[in-house]
Amino acid sequence: MTKRRKIDLPAYETVALVLQGGGALGSYQAGVYQGLHEAGIEPNWFAGISIGGLNAAILAGNPPETRLPRLQEFWETICQSALLPTIPFDVDMSALLGDGDVRGWAGALASMRALVEGQRGFFTPRFPPPYLSPTPDGATSYYDTTPLKATLERLVDFDRINARGVRVSVGAVNVATGNFAYFDNAKQALAPEHFMASGALPPGFPAVEIDGDFYWDGGMISNTPLMEVLAHPPRRDTLAFQVDLWSARGPLPRNLLDVAERQKDIQYSSRTRLVTNVANEMQKLRHALRQALSLLPPEKAGNPAVAALRELSCSKVYNTIQLIYRDKQFETHSKDYEFSLVTMREHWQAGLHDIRETLKHPEWLARPSGGSAVVTHDVHRYWDGMKRA
Repeated sequence: MTKRRKIDLPAYETVALVLQGGGALGSYQAGVYQGLHEAGIEPNWFAGISIGGLNAAILAGNPPETRLPRLQEFWETICQSALLPTIPFDVDMSALLGDGDVRGWAGALASMRALVEGQRGFFTPRFPPPYLSPTPDGATSYYDTTPLKATLERLVDFDRINARGVRVSVGAVNVATGNFAYFDNAKQALAPEHFMASGALPPGFPAVEIDGDFYWDGGMISNTPLMEVLAHPPRRDTLAFQVDLWSARGPLPRNLLDVAERQKDIQYSSRTRLVTNVANEMQKLRHALRQALSLLPPEKAGNPAVAALRELSCSKVYNTIQLIYRDKQFETHSKDYEFSLVTMREHWQAGLHDIRETLKHPEWLARPSGGSAVVTHDVHRYWDGMKRA
């Protein structure tokens, strides 16, 4: 195995790993983390939504030396049927299945099995089904996520999370108010329920109760916690690796199945350009305000209005590296619940490949300069441009 070169990052106060929601696609994020780990880059803030929140729990709840084994155990567990044993294969099934119609049929079968059988250590079908359930708990979702709590308790050290060695934030939606909420170990003690709430997508999964309130999947409102990282005070020089599972760009649908897939892509994709443009304008104003305050005479320094403006001023910089999973040609609208082991491993390898290619460009990791307070590197846009050239 080729030994990977360690990377010395510029002086950033925060190195964040920002993880989007996307169900079965989330092993792509595990591959990205593996590549960062190889390069000696260990984030000090993990922020996630839905499956990104579950990955964040495992990363923040383990020391760096055991994070990858725990991630692998998590994904190898939840990518097995909850009801039937998985048949082990000693051959490369992806090579055997190819990437044409046969692979598409295999993916459709795996997706159907997830719906009918559930996934081990994650969710199981309700019996009786919700439309026959005599209790409110069983009548509001198709699956029971109790197994997920046991999986998180086995793989995550919540005492470690709550010791605040690294920061972790996960987003959810209050069912009663419709308001978005971030559960953050900088503000409160986190438990399995906070991470389960972030991934409680209805009507598949039930709402999760926390302190008397009930929460659903944060992806219903915002599927990427980038703004939380860029805007949360106190402001700090930040390098954010944003790992997205849905691409806003895509081909024109040719049939109703394509429409269903494209609808999901658009609905759950990030609004990264909007977020970073707003953040950049705000930082430019903060920088300009800081410069203007430096021109005031000393006797004005104690004025309360000046003190308030000084709180708003800032000289911090933000660099976002955005990686986006790109669909295989055989993947369909069910890709977010296609939990086969073979596809999971392909997603993982895709994430590992993409971050290794990214880290070959150390200039992308440099602190913003030349008047830019916020910069974004859309990695795939660069690659697409090079392919067209």
